[in-house]
Amino acid sequence: MKDIYVLAIETSCDETSASIVMNGSKEIATVVLTQMDIHKLYGGVVPEIASRHHIENITLVLEELLQKANMKIDDIDLIAVTYGPGLIGSLLIGIQAAKTLALIYNKPLIPIHHIAGHIYANKLVGEFKFPLISLVISGGHTDIIYMENEYSFNKLGGTLDDAVGEAYDKVARVLGLEYPGGPMIDKLSQIGKINYKLPMPLDDDSYNFSFSGLKSAVINLVNNENSRGNKIVIEDLAASFQDVVVNTLTKKTMKAVKQYDVKQLLIAGGVSANSSIREEFKKLCSENNVELLIPNIQYCTDNATMIGCAAYYAYKKGIVSDYSLNPKSTDNLG
Repeated sequence: MKDIYVLAIETSCDETSASIVMNGSKEIATVVLTQMDIHKLYGGVVPEIASRHHIENITLVLEELLQKANMKIDDIDLIAVTYGPGLIGSLLIGIQAAKTLALIYNKPLIPIHHIAGHIYANKLVGEFKFPLISLVISGGHTDIIYMENEYSFNKLGGTLDDAVGEAYDKVARVLGLEYPGGPMIDKLSQIGKINYKLPMPLDDDSYNFSFSGLKSAVINLVNNENSRGNKIVIEDLAASFQDVVVNTLTKKTMKAVKQYDVKQLLIAGGVSANSSIREEFKKLCSENNVELLIPNIQYCTDNATMIGCAAYYAYKKGIVSDYSLNPKSTDNLG
């Protein structure tokens, strides 16, 4: 059987990335050019600035990728690109580059949902065993997905307001920490103690999440302590906040694992790099005889490798786009 090589492009936010992936699970080469230091100055991603840098970087990234892989476009079978969800201006740059390559070199164009990419980053770790549950945790998403077979997605529940990564960044801002806040809170929580009482958000029987109340509780706690002249122990508040987040995510996810009687759990998205979340899921899956797949840290955040992995299986499902493909800032998975 002929090997299939995918050239994938990911520009949904502030990383300009391109990758070549073989057969949906073997990374040949990847280039990621991040803008994090630029947006750190503003305390978050500025869409206009992000798209301008994508324009400047996309050709350079593609040229570096082909040199790194020691390949030519003629060696590529498929061109894949993230079409959404994400920042419209950023997505547009990647899509235009992908459409141009597909048109000039007469290659099939494969449109990939950003969250499908995060899920399929787990193909770099191991094979999927269906049916399975996937927890997607990122700056814009907190979703529990049931997958009955390859490249099929049934959303059981998701966030009703703030996504978990968004909550991390907002809480970090309240604590005076620099962007991105998630890694900073994770680091501080490892040396802090759970000394602050915070509410469990949306502690019900659904598979939905809500983190806006937890964020507000942290803000109110900080304001109240400051008004009383009490010093906030940032490490302890970080530990207390992270403890609630971990308990919320694990409680609802493991409930889905048991209810749907699956033997494999995938964790995906930028927040899956969080050390406490990884460790707690490892412990719970071991106790419940459930196989756990989590991408290596470099594949948790946005990258084109995951898009290349997903594209191989999307293509096998017959998912191919014409040149009318346009970006979508929001789009339901599946």
